[in-house]
Parts: sequence; structure tokens; C-alpha cells
Amino acid sequence: MPRRIIKKYMPDPKKLQEQKSLRFLGKLLEDPGLLHLTRRSVATAFMVGIFCAFIPVPFQMVLAAAGAMLLHCNLPISVGLVWITNPVTMPVMFYGTYLVGAWILGVEAKPMPDELTLEWLGQLLNDAWIPLYLGSVIIGIMMAILSNIGIRLLWRWHVSKSWKSRKRRMLVLPKKKQDTDEE
Repeated sequence: MPRRIIKKYMPDPKKLQEQKSLRFLGKLLEDPGLLHLTRRSVATAFMVGIFCAFIPVPFQMVLAAAGAMLLHCNLPISVGLVWITNPVTMPVMFYGTYLVGAWILGVEAKPMPDELTLEWLGQLLNDAWIPLYLGSVIIGIMMAILSNIGIRLLWRWHVSKSWKSRKRRMLVLPKKKQDTDEE
């Protein structure tokens, strides 16, 4: 099951509750839904994490953690997926969302420069924050929905494959047992 694969990388719930940096969350960390590995909790966690990754705000991880707590989905997956937006992918992702927002608003998009600088990024944010945020929200919602559906389908496919494999093993096992009884 996918649960076994994911569980290898999940933090221990007791260790999370003992973390000094997370003590401010108090009773919220005791919610068992925040660490469950079910199809629903993992798919919703993907939805929350990917949506937050597309929103150009500081502290995306805090936003993802709040979303996970609000929707009672897997907290570590939600927070971890925010790192899709990192210094390498951020310029391309946010410029792409800016282009989508500019297209929707009918505004002429500024071309991407040959060299990415903080000055250019600051100017873009100052001049084009409305198309950037509009595009980010739209693409974030689309990608969140697609990831939720994709994880649910992938999970169902994996479980179905496991059941079929188990059924085949169960059919082969009695046949082998009959062969040994006849001898």
C-alpha cells in the first residue's frame, strides 16, 4: 500500500509533540488526523501544499500548516510540498503565473529578462502584483484540484494492484498445497 511507502518518511507523532519549536500549537498537534495516512488525508494534504506553493507570500509553510489543521489532513505532507517553490523553481513558476494573470486581465505582460535579479523581481512585484496574484491563485487552485484527483486515482490504482496481486498469490498457494498432498 502507499501508506507503507509514505510511512517510512513520516516523523514520529510523539517526537513532533515534544519539539520545542512546535509547542505553541499545543493541543492542535494531538489531532490524529494531522498524521493519518489515508487516501483522503494524503490527497487533501497534496491539495493544500501545492496550492500554498503557488501563492507568492512569505511563510508559505505556516500557511500550509494552517490549511492542514483547518482541513484535518496530513500536516507533514502539506508543509513539505511547499518546497516545490524553491529558489530554483520560483522564478519560472511565478513568472508563469504572472503571464496567466496578465492574459486573463488583458494586460501586456513584461518579458522575462536575460538575467534574473532581485531588482527585476522587486520591480515586477511592484508593477504587476495584481496579475501575479490572480494567476497564482488560479494556477494554484487548478494544480491543487489536479493533484488531489491524481493522488486519489494513484492511491486507488495502487490498492487495486495490491489486491489483484494478493488474489493471485492466494490462488497459487492452494494449488501448491494440493500438489504436496497428492505426493
